[in-house]
Amino acid sequence: MRKIVRFFAKLIMWFLILSIGGVLLFRFVPVYFTPLMGIRVVQSLAQGETPRLHHKWVSYDQISDHLKRAVIASEDQRFYLHHGFDRVEIKKALQENKIRKKARGASTISQQTAKNLFLWPRSSWSRKGLEAYFTLLIELIWPKERILEVYLNSMETGRGIYGAEAVARLHFNTTAKKLSSSQSALIAATLPNPMIYSSKNPSSYMKRRQSHILRQMQNVRLQEDRHKK
Repeated sequence: MRKIVRFFAKLIMWFLILSIGGVLLFRFVPVYFTPLMGIRVVQSLAQGETPRLHHKWVSYDQISDHLKRAVIASEDQRFYLHHGFDRVEIKKALQENKIRKKARGASTISQQTAKNLFLWPRSSWSRKGLEAYFTLLIELIWPKERILEVYLNSMETGRGIYGAEAVARLHFNTTAKKLSSSQSALIAATLPNPMIYSSKNPSSYMKRRQSHILRQMQNVRLQEDRHKK
């Protein structure tokens, strides 16, 4: 019994050391590859397809402010106000899911960053628990700007396309730094499911989402200004 207890104690100790060390490391080091990228490559190979992986890391100041605001407007409008978990959206989701056929999520950008960087996409209670743990760690160790920088560089933006720079080049023939507000809103509009929605060939539904995001971006700018103060 003592051996079993010692084994699990060591297991937990090493998990804490490696997880905290990983979060500290990625506070400063660029993220060139994520578990999701690897999973997509394996899925392509399993389907007999040639894997595609377009990704280029760029620093925070090389990403358009329009894209930063568009993604926050689309994914997490209280990004600068919460500490990893949006209680307002969680309450809304719990109420709405009582009557909705398809469950609505309430993941913040911090949670999505934790998932993208350290975990896997398939939802389960174990992944949710680990996601909460890593979310707390990155909110404790990273500033908001670093969380947003990693998210914008690791988000899936199309089939085999990851991050702001890759989608800017492939879909708009420009760079992440030069993305316009309209282009940024279109990219943000794909984020619920970039494997289905395309910022290169937007549907009428995508254009409606784009218009909605553009309207919300001004509110995000006001929050951003208060955060900087």
